[in-house]
Amino acid sequence: MSTTVSNAPPTGNAAMAAPRQRGYWGTVGYRLRYDPVTLFFGAVLLSVILAAVFASWIAPADPYQESIIRRLKGPGYMGHILGTDELGRDMLSRLLYGGRLTLLMGMVPVVIATLIGGGLGVVAGFAGGIVNTLIMRTMDVFYAFPSVLLAVAISGAMGGGVTNGMIALTLVFIPPLCRVAETATTQVRNLDFVDAARATGAPLRLVLWHHVLGNVLGPVLIYASSLISVGIILASGLSFLGLGVKPPEPDWGLMLNALRQAIYVNPLIAALPGIAIFITSVSLNMVSDGLRSAMDVRS
Repeated sequence: MSTTVSNAPPTGNAAMAAPRQRGYWGTVGYRLRYDPVTLFFGAVLLSVILAAVFASWIAPADPYQESIIRRLKGPGYMGHILGTDELGRDMLSRLLYGGRLTLLMGMVPVVIATLIGGGLGVVAGFAGGIVNTLIMRTMDVFYAFPSVLLAVAISGAMGGGVTNGMIALTLVFIPPLCRVAETATTQVRNLDFVDAARATGAPLRLVLWHHVLGNVLGPVLIYASSLISVGIILASGLSFLGLGVKPPEPDWGLMLNALRQAIYVNPLIAALPGIAIFITSVSLNMVSDGLRSAMDVRS
């Protein structure tokens, strides 16, 4: 008597009894997909980024065109949707173009600091001993100064400007990212699967790449994502103090500085750059919190 084996996929109750297996990143994506708060603020953040990237096509007017007779006009005046600034320039266009430099100065230093600080932290945590002491004691020197004062001091000493401002913020963010990476690497270094990989004679680079970095990357990325909002606020602060973007280039922090006297004439116009910074920072923090919850394997 012959037996026929069917290769058809299970159906009905059999299909329900065999749920699809997801990997780690598949599980993270599944959790994020069903997190309405993170999705909402992610959509807001994506809208801000796209508006800044495509400002040349979206902006209704030239952000540099001045008009003395149109100074500090309210929303809707002569086609200016959000009004005009202290020199009669279109506020909506200035905000769209200003988002480019603000986001650039907030994100680029975090990315560079993640690569440098994260790499130093992994080396310090995995090597231990004198290498760990040398790297981490050097990082501790930066902790002696508040991040705001350190960024202002470095940028002021270098002469201000967009490039020098990003260098200053990068140096500020390297120590905390290095510490997070070092702590995570130290915890992973002595786990059983790392010892087993070493015992089998696996090359050091493979142990680091496949066993250490995979477990360190999550905490570092989560912490780095939370630093972007801090970077935007610090970058805006540098521009507000005249150590970041220089006039007439649009930047949210620089616009706050230029409009600070206008609060007595047209407070709504003066508040618009601050509102843009607030919305972007809150969205980044909420997305970072959602990402941390989704990547928490214990939940």
